[in-house]
Amino acid sequence: MTEAFNQLDDALLDNLKHLLGSTGWKSGAEATRHFEDPRGRFEGKASLIVMPETTEQVSETVKMCNTARVAIVPFSGGTGVVAGQLSPTSDNAIVLSLERMNKIRDVLLDDSVLVAEAGCILENIHHAAAEHDLMFPLSMASKGSCCIGGNLATNAGGIQVVRHGNARDLCLGVEAVLPDGTIYSDLSPLRKNNTGYDLRHLLIGSEGTLGIITAATLLLKPVDPETTTVLCALKSPAAALALFKNVRKHLGESISALELMSGFGIDLVRSHFPALIAPFSEEHDWFLLLEASGPLGIGERLEAALEQSIEAGLLVDAVIAQSDTQRQNLWDLRENTPEANRLAGAFCNSDTSVPISQVHGFIETTETMLAEIHPDLRINTYGHIGDGNIHHNVLPPEGIPKKDFITSHPEIVDAVRMSINIATAQYQGSISAEHGIGRLKPQDLEMFANPGKLDSLRNIKRAFDPHNVMNPGVIVP
Repeated sequence: MTEAFNQLDDALLDNLKHLLGSTGWKSGAEATRHFEDPRGRFEGKASLIVMPETTEQVSETVKMCNTARVAIVPFSGGTGVVAGQLSPTSDNAIVLSLERMNKIRDVLLDDSVLVAEAGCILENIHHAAAEHDLMFPLSMASKGSCCIGGNLATNAGGIQVVRHGNARDLCLGVEAVLPDGTIYSDLSPLRKNNTGYDLRHLLIGSEGTLGIITAATLLLKPVDPETTTVLCALKSPAAALALFKNVRKHLGESISALELMSGFGIDLVRSHFPALIAPFSEEHDWFLLLEASGPLGIGERLEAALEQSIEAGLLVDAVIAQSDTQRQNLWDLRENTPEANRLAGAFCNSDTSVPISQVHGFIETTETMLAEIHPDLRINTYGHIGDGNIHHNVLPPEGIPKKDFITSHPEIVDAVRMSINIATAQYQGSISAEHGIGRLKPQDLEMFANPGKLDSLRNIKRAFDPHNVMNPGVIVP
């Protein structure tokens, strides 16, 4: 498809500025944050940042750009790590930021839903739900800055997928502006609606290539009376999966989080965040951060399951959080991992999912392949093991800065990425579990996806967006 990066003329810019008013647009130095990549690999460009305040303003903006064949790059919280929110190759684009569309429109308690605009920060949605003694289960390390529109556009995962599902599983309806400016509004809290193609699910995960989500009806759930958090020391990822299977027999679906971490990874986090307390006096190769939530007594049931698991040889040791402070310390070891990787100079950050039964083999195979590329590469492997989502973060050898290593060994950077992709395909996995394709992975998608799927993706894109104005270059090369 031809990318819609037509030259912007003064008339279009003037019309957009008039539509949005003096506070609805910015450019130049004021727009710096809209051009930043969280991992420092890309630099965005655009002629204008527009910040509509209503769905109608989004619609009019899209109509103007579609008529002029000018590309629109939707921008939510800016926390995406595959460059889907950036235009790195051309400044003949409009960045459409949803930051001013940040209202909670409604809370329907009898339907257990909340209607939020796309620019609502995820943590603010948590607070709004908590005011009614309810919870919105989607959560991740970037909750204080990511926005629900971007969460849905990328079908974000996070730390509670094992119990509550991905973003799409927590959304009952969406409002969106389609590429020709049409407003698609279906915010009904219906649980059942089998009337043809489900456009909600097509828009969720489309990364702004089929339309711009402007609001969503989100599913709320009761707050569990009791939550228990435990960090388990293990010998291997295989032991983590065996422990998960055994604890699940005792607790059923009460396991709300299951995070695999390596000993190297925890040491890396503590080296950059020294205030965090070491959970064990002895060193261990692998850890599993497990959290269970449910009715009163769930903690006692979890302790009993852990004792039985120790007797069965499934874990070496365990630390159970005895206070909110201890619980937060355990979670900080996990949630500071992405920042520790960045500070340590990780040059590859993978986002793979494989069948849960294949996690251990996938990790072993990948580590073997990477060691053959360069024996001194450091690998921080962690992830949401309960849903098979494993992140390999590859760092240069000790003492070599990232920039120097990339400059000296560009072939190694490419070989590492490709080896992880090959191992992913070998274990029937996905090259993008929760981050999306963005502008980082379209070529990888073309290489590893089923040809029938690729043809379908292209056909859907053409049907929705024949002029390719909506986030061109994302997903479909």
